[in-house]
Amino acid sequence: MFATLLGPLPRPPLTADSLPSELARAALEAQVEAGLEPVTDGAAARAGGAIEAWRDAADGAAGLAPGVAVKAALVGPWTRGGADTDVAAVAAELAGLADAGCPLVELHEPAVVGRAFDAGERRAVVDAWRAARDGLGDRVHVSLVLVGGDVTGLGSAIYEAPFASYGFDLRAGPDNWRVIAAAPADRGIVVGALAARAGSDDGPELLVWAAQYAASLGGRGLDRVGLATSGSLADLPWDAAVVKMRRLAEAAAIAAHGSFADVAPLLDPRAVGTKSAALGRYVPPKRRSGRRGPRGS
Repeated sequence: MFATLLGPLPRPPLTADSLPSELARAALEAQVEAGLEPVTDGAAARAGGAIEAWRDAADGAAGLAPGVAVKAALVGPWTRGGADTDVAAVAAELAGLADAGCPLVELHEPAVVGRAFDAGERRAVVDAWRAARDGLGDRVHVSLVLVGGDVTGLGSAIYEAPFASYGFDLRAGPDNWRVIAAAPADRGIVVGALAARAGSDDGPELLVWAAQYAASLGGRGLDRVGLATSGSLADLPWDAAVVKMRRLAEAAAIAAHGSFADVAPLLDPRAVGTKSAALGRYVPPKRRSGRRGPRGS
C-alpha cells in the first residue's frame, strides 16, 4: 500500500524569483515529510522536457530521502492529438525516461475522460497507447492516469493496452468503480479517493474503505493498490495541500494493516457499526460457534 499524488501541487510559498529547481525541491520535501511515495516535482504532466525534469527531481529527492522513488508525468498521445507524430513523441520520451533510470511514469489522458466512444474510436485510443509503449518491455512501470470524471465510455478496453497500473478519479467519477471491477488482478490500481477541493472531509474512513475494496476485487491484494488524490491540488492554498498530503499518507498507513479486523480499531467507531458507535469504541462482531443441535431438533 502506498500513497501518491495524481496531479500537480500549488506553487510552494517561496519568493517570486525562486528557481524551478528550488520550487521542485520544496514540493519534494513536502511529499517526503508527509509520507508519500512515489513523489513528483509538483508540476503538471509534461508534453516535452520530462527527462531532464525527472533527473533534476531525482537528484533533489536523493538529498532529502535517499532511495525514495521519483516518478515522471507525461501528457498521453491521445490528449496531444492522437496523430502518429504525437504517439512517436510519447514513445521517445518513455524510452528516454527508461534509459535515464526512471522507475515509474504516469501517462495522463484527460481527453478520454467524460465522453462516449464507439468501437472504432476505442480501438484507435488503445492502438495509440500500445504504440507509445511498444518496445519498452519491463524497463519502466507505466501507469495510465484518468482523472477529472467518468471513464466508463472506454470501459474495460483500457486494459487491452499493456499498462502496469491505472489511476482513477473516484470523486468526480464514482461509476469508475465498475471499470476497476473489470481490471485483471495482475494490474495495479491507484484509487483517487482524496478530494482535491477545499473543505472536504479527509478523514481516513472513506479512504481506507476505498483502498481495501479495490484490493478485494479479483483478489488483487493490498500490494497492488495505492491511495491518491482525485486529481490536481494546484488550486488550493499551499498549507491546505500539505494537510491533504498528510491525511492521504495516514490513511494509506492504516489501510496497510491488512484485514478489516486489524483496521477497524483505528477508525471512527461510527464508521464501523451501530454497536461500536454506541459504545464509542470498536466492538468486534461475535463469532458464530458453528455448533448445531442434535439432528431433528
